[in-house]
Amino acid sequence: MLRNHRPYVVVAAVWFGWCLNCLALPPQAPAAGAGAAQPPAPAQVKTQAPGYYRMMLGDFEITALSDGGSAGDIAKLMSNPELAREILAKDHEALLRPTSYNAFLINTGSRFVLVDTGTGSRKPGSTTGRLLANLEAAGYRPEQVDAVLLTHMHGDHDGGLTDDGRRVFDSATVYVNKHELAYWLDPTGENLTAERRERMSEQAHAKMDPYIKAGKVKTFDGATELLPGIRAVPAYGHTPGHTAYMVESQGQRLLLWGDIVHCAEVQFSHPMITIRYDSDPDQAAATREKLMGEAAAQGYLVGGAHISFPGLGHIRAEKEGYAWIPAPYRAVP
Repeated sequence: MLRNHRPYVVVAAVWFGWCLNCLALPPQAPAAGAGAAQPPAPAQVKTQAPGYYRMMLGDFEITALSDGGSAGDIAKLMSNPELAREILAKDHEALLRPTSYNAFLINTGSRFVLVDTGTGSRKPGSTTGRLLANLEAAGYRPEQVDAVLLTHMHGDHDGGLTDDGRRVFDSATVYVNKHELAYWLDPTGENLTAERRERMSEQAHAKMDPYIKAGKVKTFDGATELLPGIRAVPAYGHTPGHTAYMVESQGQRLLLWGDIVHCAEVQFSHPMITIRYDSDPDQAAATREKLMGEAAAQGYLVGGAHISFPGLGHIRAEKEGYAWIPAPYRAVP
């Protein structure tokens, strides 16, 4: 009897085994960290966005352009380094603080006017020399610039005029105070050695001669209207012919004042503190006090070459000294 049912028992066993296989759970992937390969971490980019910022001043478009920056112990260059370090520490600023190098492009609708040109050709590893790249990132080309206004002839302001003896702004006329030009082409000063004079003169000629030979340099003296809506404002002291430029359109004003301030944290609250680069420290301090007072009283906008990019803001008079009020960021000009 049992022998006759053996085939049925075998079939039942096979069927039962197949059902168990159907009910079995699928194999599980190994848990993270348990031998599984991890995707590589994304590399840090370590670059900034292109350095330009636009705003409207009446009918004029103003574009702040970054030439980059440098970091150093600026306090040691100040006339009162101990107080400068104390102020920076109070503001939670490192002694090796970054300094911006700013220039400004004015598009009047009919003219392209560049105030200062940066340091010039970028060297490998340098954090400056970026003005042309940022000019082009902002939508402009150097050949469109038809006027360059120099605040003064230090290398971080006129260094971008030429590249290997070639005029970078081939269509532009360069405007510079006549005392500034004369001083740098033939440097004078009791504190200058003959070697220093020769080197300064050589550098000044390398930047200016290509424009002079092309008839592309215009000098002025004192307060002068140079172009419609743009006039020179004497700001002597940092250099013999240091000049600010007042830009005005539709009743709105912006003073582009060059190197009136090198360290905002220190010199707004203490305008009488000077920097080693001032050719006449007493005159530089008096000029700074005067221009800050006028800007605070009249409420116009200020643009600084060495104030943190974009270097635009207002000035408020305090009980002692002044305060810098950065202009609010605008997503559209």
